[in-house]
Amino acid sequence: METKRIPAKLIGLIALLAAVAIVFGLVVWNASRPAPTTSQPTRTVTVDGYLGGEKIGLFDDPEFGRIAAAQGLDVSYRKAGSLAMMDADRKGLDYLFPSSRIAVEYGKAQGVKAVRSDIVFNSPIVIYTHKAVADGLVSTGLMSVKDGVYRIDMAKAVTAMEANRSWTDVGYAAGYGQFRIDSTDPVQSNSGNEYAALIATVMNGGAPATTESVTRDGPRVKAIFEKSGWMETSSEDSFSQFLTLGVGSKPMTVGYESQILDLAVNKPDAFKQVKDDIVIAYPTPTVWSTHTLMALDEKGERLLDLLTSSDVQRLAWRRHGFRSVDYTGDDSIARFGVNGVVDQVTDVAELPGNQAMQALITALK
Repeated sequence: METKRIPAKLIGLIALLAAVAIVFGLVVWNASRPAPTTSQPTRTVTVDGYLGGEKIGLFDDPEFGRIAAAQGLDVSYRKAGSLAMMDADRKGLDYLFPSSRIAVEYGKAQGVKAVRSDIVFNSPIVIYTHKAVADGLVSTGLMSVKDGVYRIDMAKAVTAMEANRSWTDVGYAAGYGQFRIDSTDPVQSNSGNEYAALIATVMNGGAPATTESVTRDGPRVKAIFEKSGWMETSSEDSFSQFLTLGVGSKPMTVGYESQILDLAVNKPDAFKQVKDDIVIAYPTPTVWSTHTLMALDEKGERLLDLLTSSDVQRLAWRRHGFRSVDYTGDDSIARFGVNGVVDQVTDVAELPGNQAMQALITALK
């Protein structure tokens, strides 16, 4: 029986179709494969250290966690006052993050050795009070208000506290007892410590306090702090108590400008409740708080690099109110919707030198 031969043209067509099918299959298979990686996955390391309470909001921010994770860092912290952390057990820790260069110098005097340190954020010291208190003090000239911005004359305030004037004497008739401005413990926490420096500077005629002036005025500074009784060791705890206990218990307290800005962004419902009552008063003069990261090892250095990155600097300002490298003045503080805050802080005093601050801390212990 004769076998029919397949035409050559048909064989060629079949071969062509098979080749096309193979090529198409390879294209589809390659497209479905995961893209090749050019580097190994970043290994995550945990970084642990002591942190001032006013910065907890930033470190707990999910966006901060995502930025850190992208750099292979899992950032942990333990809350401590800026000065207290210098005396605490640092075994196994990678960083200390106090709120001022004063604390850094104090740490050096206690034998703390950082491999690298740098200022990361800035925030001015302010005084928080209530509308009724502020308006009462304006009536007697202890405070002033212009264009919605309140300021407190620190020389007049120190004079009033040293003279044991009552709240009624300074214009707030509903106040109980002597006029005072509460703060954190000045030998454990930075905001209280810088407030003490401000008082010592006022007592020195407006010039930064010296070791000689502290020897002379130390007992007077201590007497002012004794008016407050118990003092918190964390600025965040102190601010929380101010908000919670109200005007009857905490008429005025020292804090950081960033705290009310952080509250406005991250706890809008709580801020709405106090927005029309809480007054932020800028002292004349005031001082800058310089939040400084002290890296104790290589992991701490990686955290310092992270904190000074543009992503974290921007986040720290826009969501937590820390004035930083990203804050240029083009991004107005009005973004927070907080009454009475200013873009430019004026009437700033220089902090006393390290030896004078060490003498002040000793005088207040």
